[in-house]
Amino acid sequence: MTELTLRLQQGDTESTVSVNKDEFTIGRLPECDLYLPFGGVSRQHARLMKMANDVWTIQDLGSKNGTQVNQNLVNGPQKLHHGDIIWLGNANLVVQFANSAAQVMTKYTDATAVSEQRTIFRNVKQLQQQWIAADSKDGETSDKDKTIARLKDLVDIAKNLCAAASIEEIFSQVQEVVFRYLNSIDRLALLIDVGGGGHLELMNAGTRNIFEQKYIAADGNWISRSICQKVFEEKVAIQTADTQKDERFAGEHSILVKGIRSAMAVPLWDENKVVGVLYADAHLSSVHWENEGEEELSFFSALANLVASSVQRWLLAEKLKTEEVIRHRLERYHSPSVVQQLIAVGGLPDGRLAPAESEISILFADLVGFTAISERLTPTAIAQLLNNLFEEMLQEVFACGGTLDKYIGDCIMAFFGAPELQIDHADRATTAAKGMLTRLERLNANGFWQEPLQLRIAINSGKAVVGDVGSLQRVDYTALGATINLAARMEAVCPPGECVISEATHQMLSQPSDFREMGDYRFKGIDRLVKVYQTKLHQVSTLIMH
Repeated sequence: MTELTLRLQQGDTESTVSVNKDEFTIGRLPECDLYLPFGGVSRQHARLMKMANDVWTIQDLGSKNGTQVNQNLVNGPQKLHHGDIIWLGNANLVVQFANSAAQVMTKYTDATAVSEQRTIFRNVKQLQQQWIAADSKDGETSDKDKTIARLKDLVDIAKNLCAAASIEEIFSQVQEVVFRYLNSIDRLALLIDVGGGGHLELMNAGTRNIFEQKYIAADGNWISRSICQKVFEEKVAIQTADTQKDERFAGEHSILVKGIRSAMAVPLWDENKVVGVLYADAHLSSVHWENEGEEELSFFSALANLVASSVQRWLLAEKLKTEEVIRHRLERYHSPSVVQQLIAVGGLPDGRLAPAESEISILFADLVGFTAISERLTPTAIAQLLNNLFEEMLQEVFACGGTLDKYIGDCIMAFFGAPELQIDHADRATTAAKGMLTRLERLNANGFWQEPLQLRIAINSGKAVVGDVGSLQRVDYTALGATINLAARMEAVCPPGECVISEATHQMLSQPSDFREMGDYRFKGIDRLVKVYQTKLHQVSTLIMH
């Protein structure tokens, strides 16, 4: 009777399993006769069956990644022979019949050696100098000449990459060099972690066959994302001569489906940060890589180091451009300190702040008698008056960390408490209001305009939705909700040169005694009485005297 044992190899783990049943299941379920909790192994992956005359067969049970015997896919019951290697995902089983251990080990060792030749995994640091330093088989003189030639090539490549200002120019330089030096490569791709969050984006792709270019430039489906992600995360360089026959990729379903035969990928890394991956592949297997792969991978890695520096410069330039656009836009609404904080924190895709509910204090400041004033002035004089007045008043808003919502004719709409969280937003709003009234009194005393000007200011506190609202063509950073509507209504009951606040704001003040009760009011669209408070009559005058 023939005894069957399986030598299990997975990573650094090796063990022997005895097949003690005529029907023996293998899979990821603990109920299986052989439990394999490894990558690429299905719940019920394969089954061994003992037939007549002590013949053993293996059958795939509809596994996701398939079962292979000696690198050939199992399509039906397949007879097993002494020394066969069964591949299930990332694990392999060596078939061993009784009294044949020595033969099995010999076959297994040979198969592993071939596998090691097909695929190269290297730490990037190990490859940085290998391509430059020539081997010694041609003699000392040729070594020196070859090294000098390669250094000159790298210097020329570096110069061209330094002159590249866009990602398209960078890729064009890389593509030219790769297709010149690596004849086995058909397609090339540059993937970059643009946002810095670990997500690789295809920036550009090229092919040796110019007629195929339009089909791959925008479509990255042909790229092995699993290889690229491993290279990116583990800082390793990978080169495989034939993925279809390489047991290392038996569990990589995407590689098998996409028809990737030979592939090479290296990280864009300068020892500080990985910013992307340089990836290349070919439809046909690159058999010569079994002998020359190390040297070509070293060159590919050396080139990637140069590309990494160029990509990092491009990323920095793009970041500065984006920040400048964001800064110019945000400075319309926020104080410089808030703008700097928003940019430093990040999270502003396209410079936009997503609408979110916030607890704020909203302020409306309206110029008293503007209609009568505008009747006596030319449009140019009106614009000059408002520009000068808004410039002065906005300084008080920004000094208290406020945000400009918008100008509505002669009215300033501002709020406190967003986008930067401010627990004391009510105090900030009232302080800004007092500052605006005080500043205007001083401006009047110094002949700011041909006649004294006055403001009406109304403040309310509560919940509101704050963020960018609008279309693709136009977006405004604004506050919306009932809290804003009440503040706008309250302005109508404010005496000239004063500030009125709601009861909600009054209850949040650290010094509520600065305001006196004015009375209960009913406003249009609001079905309740609202208690209103106003600045004490001597408040602003006292501030002016000091």
